[in-house]
This record gives sequence, C-alpha cells and structure tokens, in this order.
Amino acid sequence: MNKKHLPYIILFAVLLLGAAGLFSTRFDLTKEKRYTLSDSSVKVLKSVKKPLTVEVYLEGDFPANFKQLRNEAKFMLEEFRKINPKIDYKFIDPLKTKMSQDTLMAMGMQPSKLSDMKDGKISEIIIFPYAVLKYDGYGSSHSLISQQTGSDLDQQINRSIEGLEYNLVSNIKAITQEHKKSIGILVNQDELRPDEFRGFVNMALENYNVGPVIPTTPGELTLSDIPKLKKFDALVIAKPRKPFTDGEKVILDQYIMNGGKTLWMIDAVNAEMDTLNVSESKKIMAYPINNNLTDFFFNFGLRINPALVKDVQKFALLRLVTGEVQGNPQFTSLPWPYFPLGIAESKNPVTNNINPVKFEFPTSIDTLGRPGIKTNVLYESSTKTLLKQVPNYVDLKEIASVDSLGQNEKPTTPKIFAVSLEGKFSSGYAARSERNTFPNFRAQSENNKMIVIADGDVGRNKVLKGEPLPLGFDLLTNQQFGNEQFLKNALDYLLDDSNLMELRNRNIEARLLDRQRINEEKAQWQWLNLLLPLAIIGFLGALSFWLRKRRFSK
Repeated sequence: MNKKHLPYIILFAVLLLGAAGLFSTRFDLTKEKRYTLSDSSVKVLKSVKKPLTVEVYLEGDFPANFKQLRNEAKFMLEEFRKINPKIDYKFIDPLKTKMSQDTLMAMGMQPSKLSDMKDGKISEIIIFPYAVLKYDGYGSSHSLISQQTGSDLDQQINRSIEGLEYNLVSNIKAITQEHKKSIGILVNQDELRPDEFRGFVNMALENYNVGPVIPTTPGELTLSDIPKLKKFDALVIAKPRKPFTDGEKVILDQYIMNGGKTLWMIDAVNAEMDTLNVSESKKIMAYPINNNLTDFFFNFGLRINPALVKDVQKFALLRLVTGEVQGNPQFTSLPWPYFPLGIAESKNPVTNNINPVKFEFPTSIDTLGRPGIKTNVLYESSTKTLLKQVPNYVDLKEIASVDSLGQNEKPTTPKIFAVSLEGKFSSGYAARSERNTFPNFRAQSENNKMIVIADGDVGRNKVLKGEPLPLGFDLLTNQQFGNEQFLKNALDYLLDDSNLMELRNRNIEARLLDRQRINEEKAQWQWLNLLLPLAIIGFLGALSFWLRKRRFSK
C-alpha cells in the first residue's frame, strides 16, 4: 500500500464510522447555546439510578409551531439519553393509538384546541402537549406549554421552548429524588383556613413533603417546638392575624439562622372583599393589623407599610351586578384598583414567563438594605399608584370615582409587593438579652433565602360550595391568574440546591420567517429551488465534459 494514500484511507474510515453512528460529536454554535445542557441539568440527569421513561404526546399531524416544540423536545431527550442511558423516551400519537380523551384527562392532561386550515377548509385539532414521566412505579404528567395570558401562539411556543430544559429536568428531579424536602405550614397565628389554603398545599405536595407546624403548648411556639421545626427545610407563614410574641420571634429568628427558608404572606391591613360584598352599605372600614413583626423584618432590611395600594393602571376586574332585565341580573366587569396585578418587569427566575399575579388589598414594602443581603424586587405596582392610609373606608363606589381613576395623572414611585432576600442573615437578637433563652444561639446564618409578600391573600384559593377552587382562579371573571405558578416558583427558589432555577431565565431568540414576504416571493423561490439544482448539475456536467475533452484531445 502506498504510504501517500494512508491519510486518505484513515479519513475515509473515520467518515464511514461516523456515518454508521458509532460515534458523534456536536458543536453548539448558537449565540444563546440553545443546544448545550447546563451543568446543573447534567448533574440531575446523572443522579437517576433506575430506568426512567418519558412519554411525549406530541406525535401526529399538527401545526408547524407545535412540530418545532416536538423537535426541540426530541433533541433534548436524546441528549438526556446520551448523558444517562437509564433515561429513555418515546413519542405517542394518541389518535393513532386510539386513546380516548377521558383516559388522557384522567392522567392529568388537559386538551388544547387549535384551528387548522387546509385547502381552504378550517378544521379543529385537539392535542395534548404533555410529557408523562414514569419511574419506579410512579408516574406524573406535565404540560409542555407555558401558560401566559396575552401572548399569541408563536410567542407561547417560543417561551415553552425556552423553559423546556427547566420543565423536564426539574420534574425528573422531583420524581427521582429519594428524599423529598419538607415544608412546614405554621398553624398558630389565625392563618388561612385549611379549605382556603388547599390549593397551595396540593401544589406543594407535587414536589415536596408538606405538614402543619402546631405548637406543643396551645397558642404559642416554645423551645419544645424546636425539634419539630428542624425537620422542615422551609416554613410558610400565610396571613397571620394574631401578634407574634417576643419568644416566638426568637424561635423564628434562630430557625432562619440555622438554615431554615421562610415564605411570608403578610397582611398589614385588615380589608376583606367577602365582607365588602355582603355589607349593606357596600363599604367597610380598613384598619391596620398588628403582627408585632416590625422589628423582625427591619432587621432584614424590610418595612411593611400599613397603607393600602391602589394601582390605577395595572389592576384586576371586579364582576358586579350593575342592572336587571326582567328579573335577570346584569353583570359588568369593572376595574378595581385595590386588586393590582403583578406583572414581571425584569428577568427573575421566580416571576419570568408566568401569568399576571393577582393581589388583593396589598400593602407595600420598603427595602432598607443590609450588608451581605441581596434584595430582589419580584413584583411592584405601576407608576400610577395611590396610597390609602388607614383606618379609612373602602367603598365599592370608588370603582367609578374620580379619586380612584382620574386623580393620579402624574407619575408616582412604584410600590413594592414582593421581594426575595438572599445572603448571610444576621440575628436581630445577637446583642439582646433574649439570646440567653435559646440554647446554642447562632448570631449569623450561612447563605440563606427568604421571600416576603405584602399580601396574605396571594396564596388563598376561593371556595365554592365547600370545595376549593384552583389557586389563582377567579370564578366571576373566569380568569386564571399566575398565583399558583408564582408560589411554586417561590418554593423552588427557596429549596433549589441544584441552581436549576437559573434555567428559567434562559432566552432563546425566535428567528421566525416573515410570513408576508413568504406570500409575496413564494413563486420565485419555488422556481429558484427547482431550477438552481438543475443548473448546477448542468454546469458540473458541462465542466466535466470540457475537462475530459481537453485531456484526451491531446
């Protein structure tokens, strides 16, 4: 064999083996690295110890944008399988396999209805864009579509693709982890009733263990409750209406100093919509609530103000009876500035790409700043905001009053509804005598997290005929707000030890085709695609003929 031919033989062998699929190497040249899994994802995938099957119900004949989502999911699952061979996947066409809608809905899937036009005829397509995870005898279904009001289908699909890695990996982590983290619900301070908090608990139970924290001594947390608190990785305090004692605050302070995460939903003003609706005068007296937490939050650089926020630009609608026709009440949805909407203005993994969050009679938070603590604003009002000092009346007539909707013409400073704190927290009792009452007192925590929301109703679900409605669902206006997803993200942020939450900030630029240009230039591109290959083949044939003629004519 001629040694000069050896490099060509080796190159041919390498190409032949690559074509046979014996090895493959990919280079991600995209700007946003859309085809490169994060280190956090790789770590989670490698931790899967038993066979895991992902069934994706995105097979069949449906619009191109859903095919794009299908292709992205298939590529990503193929990468999962390369990292860990225990992970397998398959795509299922429910129509081809003759699976009934009742069966799919019983598996936790809700259908999506789309209109499709072919040959001038409009038809309705029903699809189930879900992934079902099966692991060690357990199964769970998860939507692949990001729910966000106000987005068209293309935007929604693009955001779903952006969140695809987090969606799949976080749910794989949830179903495969051997030990779920635990969340405690404080039951001591006249918090939300069990039926009002059922939606939150059901949501949390999907990924965590959840249990109540009931003091051993009736009515007050004491030192005897410390072993119970240590069992919980996070503590949720939802709308407390009874003041915390100084002893309870020391216990909560030390729970935080020892690494416990906390989610606070605090009402600083008493104002209830249920009371307003049944009031004969259609007005109620709003007054401040003393939770005895002012010094507690001040230590972490926060102050919750006892004044109601009225946002006259970003608000939810209130459905009211505004007339009657032949005995039938006539309903109208009207703006209600006491129900401002939380719409994320910045990229934050807790609030990114979710429906607006509905707040009910919230107050505001001042951020004071503390060394070593990073404060992030999660939600704030618009620049068209009024503050109502209390005690004061809240009247339904304010819906149409000039004071509510016309007075605030000049821009105002947005009011903060929710913040996250992250860093090394210092105890507010390090220089006080109360530290002597607590065994093994700690003056500072390791890196820790906390979320504070200035609204106790953000986690409250409505109750209809004794049955709880989904969290964030408004029965009167038939709207689904983002409260459940917001609080789910909040828990994931607090308890995320794999840094998966950062994936929610992933940005994939949608490089969409110009549909108008396609329609205008369709014919010329079709002719170009038809004739250009023929022209190239003809040119190469003529060139080959000319070279042969020139070579052999000598």
